[in-house]
Amino acid sequence: MSTKGPAEDIFPLIYGELKKVARRYLNRERRNHTLQPTALVNEAWLRLEHQHGSEWQGRTHGLAIAAQAMRRLLVDHGRGQKRQKRGGGAAPVTLDDLIRAATTGAVPIEDLLTLESALTRLEDVDPRAAQVVSLRFFSGMSSPEVAEHLGVSVRTVEADWTHARAWLKRELAGERED
Repeated sequence: MSTKGPAEDIFPLIYGELKKVARRYLNRERRNHTLQPTALVNEAWLRLEHQHGSEWQGRTHGLAIAAQAMRRLLVDHGRGQKRQKRGGGAAPVTLDDLIRAATTGAVPIEDLLTLESALTRLEDVDPRAAQVVSLRFFSGMSSPEVAEHLGVSVRTVEADWTHARAWLKRELAGERED
């Protein structure tokens, strides 16, 4: 399934995998989340369907693009929830806490929004490292899958992952680089 093609041809082939990614995302969310995995995948597809240039480079490319769309949907949804609550004074969060929480249970939306904000700043400094974090943390891709998607070696992905983790750790601790 590594052939190139229009998104509408590849999407049905990876739909099951996308539902697994959506379930993983939603397992990190609060228990009473209003979105379901199927709805999240379908909503992401609706967003992607309206984008131009939707030529996907194969399975991993499709997974990456759709997972990114699902991540943005959840972030947008979380921002809306946070606006409704008008909460402030969020407690500090560390990257290690986020990674541990993501593998063991729900991650509070405030923490995901904090990570999203730091990841946006990392994109300005090192776009590929930010992409590696996004694909590994949010999409659940393995290093070889990320390497295939980005067209780089696994060693490069691991180096970017190490760099990004250190950068994000400093950023989340408030020691911002200039």
